[in-house]
Amino acid sequence: MNLKPNFLTVFLILFTWINASSQSVFKNDDLEISKLEDKVWVIETTDKTTMYLIEGTKKAMLIDTGTKCEKLDEVIRKITQKPIYVVITHAHGDHAGNIRYFDEIYLHPADTVLLDKTYKGKVHFVKDGDVFDLGEKKIEVSHMPAHTPGSIVLLDKQAGSCYSGDAFGSGQVWLQLRPYAPMQTYVESCKKMEKLMDEGITKIYCGHYPYVKKAYDKAYITEMRSLAEALINGTAPEAKPHTQKVSIGSANPMMVTLGEATIVYDPEHIK
Repeated sequence: MNLKPNFLTVFLILFTWINASSQSVFKNDDLEISKLEDKVWVIETTDKTTMYLIEGTKKAMLIDTGTKCEKLDEVIRKITQKPIYVVITHAHGDHAGNIRYFDEIYLHPADTVLLDKTYKGKVHFVKDGDVFDLGEKKIEVSHMPAHTPGSIVLLDKQAGSCYSGDAFGSGQVWLQLRPYAPMQTYVESCKKMEKLMDEGITKIYCGHYPYVKKAYDKAYITEMRSLAEALINGTAPEAKPHTQKVSIGSANPMMVTLGEATIVYDPEHIK
């Protein structure tokens, strides 16, 4: 009997595994929840923002709250009944738009300037190096400013995963927003992320996952850093106007691309 798997068998096994790993477990008019990894779910909203839900043996963590999702707290309870840490990667409305459904949130204090002032719950501040123990799963905070002053990423070092919000964009990072940061601030955040990836982080799950449907690797961060350095040095590829304008952004934003990486910036606030 020939027990060696043929190509078709291997293909069917891989197809089944990939399909199962991204299986939808809940869907409504606002969002769809799919299994991303073991005890990790990706929540994709209809306006292409993203939340992530991580479950340990004792507690769970919801990363970001999307723009407008009715009864988000009840939706999350369809996936886990464990006590939940609600951690906001940054305070822009498309990532903190549903904090009203939760009595407590965690974020970096530098982003309080952007936080919805109508929020009545308790705000806990996090800092670089803080660790959330979910039970057999620990999530570490790393401060990565530039997109906003208090942008953070969440690291699951055991799984090699990073949940990055908008700190490094979703192919396109927005650095044209007030309060502006020098481009060098972004360079330093990229260098910090590269070091973390040298130490074991292999996957970056971004803040607008529906646009990319994949995790980014170190090469993406390196392209972002190289592009930011080129903007500082005046050696960047030719830029073109960025046509999407937002109320807290530059009146005349530009954008420049290198490989998979695009930076949107204000030419008057590079340094």
